[in-house]
Amino acid sequence: MAGFTSVSVPQGSCGYIVDHHQQQVNVCAWQIQLNDEKQEFNKRPTKAGPRSLSHSISQSSTESFTSVGSESSEDDLSPQDKLQSTSKGLSDFCVKNIKQAAFGRKEIEIAQQEMPALMILRKRAGGEKPLAGAKVVGCTHITAQTAVLIETLAALGAQCRWAACNIFSTQNAVAAALAEAEISVFAWKGESEEDFWWCIDRCIDPDNWQPDLILDDGGDLTHLMCKKYPHLFKNIRGIVEESVTGIYRLYQLSKTGKLCVPAMNVNDSVTKQKFDNLYCCKESILDGLKRTTDVMFGGKQVVVCGYGEVSGTKEHNDSFNPIRSRSLSMDGLRVTTLSKVVRQVDIIISCTGNKNVITREHFNRMKNGCIVCNMGHSNTEIDLSSLRTAELKWQRVRPHVDHVIWPEGKRVVLLAEIFISDTLVCVYVLLIFPDMFQALALIELYNAPQGRYQKDIYLLPKKMDEYVASLHLPMFEAHLTELTDDQASYLGISKHGPFKPNYYR
Repeated sequence: MAGFTSVSVPQGSCGYIVDHHQQQVNVCAWQIQLNDEKQEFNKRPTKAGPRSLSHSISQSSTESFTSVGSESSEDDLSPQDKLQSTSKGLSDFCVKNIKQAAFGRKEIEIAQQEMPALMILRKRAGGEKPLAGAKVVGCTHITAQTAVLIETLAALGAQCRWAACNIFSTQNAVAAALAEAEISVFAWKGESEEDFWWCIDRCIDPDNWQPDLILDDGGDLTHLMCKKYPHLFKNIRGIVEESVTGIYRLYQLSKTGKLCVPAMNVNDSVTKQKFDNLYCCKESILDGLKRTTDVMFGGKQVVVCGYGEVSGTKEHNDSFNPIRSRSLSMDGLRVTTLSKVVRQVDIIISCTGNKNVITREHFNRMKNGCIVCNMGHSNTEIDLSSLRTAELKWQRVRPHVDHVIWPEGKRVVLLAEIFISDTLVCVYVLLIFPDMFQALALIELYNAPQGRYQKDIYLLPKKMDEYVASLHLPMFEAHLTELTDDQASYLGISKHGPFKPNYYR
């Protein structure tokens, strides 16, 4: 998630922010911690390469559900080596433990209470089945919240196959519940890189299945299909993408003339930027740091690499973008460079969407005990490969927390192996707005007449933004004032909206 804005730090804390910055559609809305543990867990290998996390993960508060219904002997096996089937005898899935399905179902039911928009859509459009016959292949985080989306698509008539876009974020019990509900899911927490690509490949299933629509988070599914199965795109009606990284990839395809189907940009919708990114991420990064490290924020100095709708703390910063630098300064934040403050800060958070923002040179200059984590979608922001050398020792001290130890004894703390550590790895947070947009975008692409959308990238209209936001207002007992005809005429808008132009961000 590149381009992010501020989260609060408790009084007494100090922070820096580093900035490595990075068409309208007629959419049918259907009217509608830093404690050293005495016990040392697995030591990190000095060479790069995937490994299973099953032996190194203890029961923490964020993962306690993954143990429900599991057996240690089964957990020692890779899901690919297990013969599992649902209560109905279905076996077209690969999850950690299908026995966790009942617990996962409870997690999904709880999430439904926080996602009224999708539940309303399910109720209003369920009878019409606007996705009847659609075949949706998806690659997103697999959590209780995204499960509500997946099951909503199924309720609207779609047949779905799903894989995870992150090797750490899958809630195993939820994946089991989806499989039990006859959704073909290929995902488990702690996948290796080989597992990750195997799951996406199995999800596509080109020999037995032809998808109509792609729902992607990060662009990995789209990338694999373009590289390995380009012939499948002849029947694809469109792509829906919600992440900054994925949107970058789509624009790269478009510039080179390789984007062969229409694509919907969900990431840049105003509701997602101003609510999901801002409020969810600013809370979850602090919660993730607390849960994994037990660190006290008072007196700490924090640097956040990136500034915009998702980034972090409120004191000091670095930027090459003059507009954002001015915003930082007006917000009372110091604009500086990471190189100038890296020796003195206690916590470094990246959220730029860029690459090599934090390098080995920065790591060598960090103080003992410095915590480093990534808040963006991609793990390319931090040069992790430069730390996999013979002179550096890795220690897994608790789930998602590694100590990298220099020869002189200095330790740097890495969270979630620099994968997205705030929203979905170290702590699970509600991502309620994008899911509704994704559902509506899929409906529009599937039902749009031929020729409405070309091989281009489309933004979602303000009417949809406002519609989705309005569906969440009852949660807060919020009531809107309705414009009079005279007021609407004076403003030059419809009294029913949209109330902002499409270029408003």
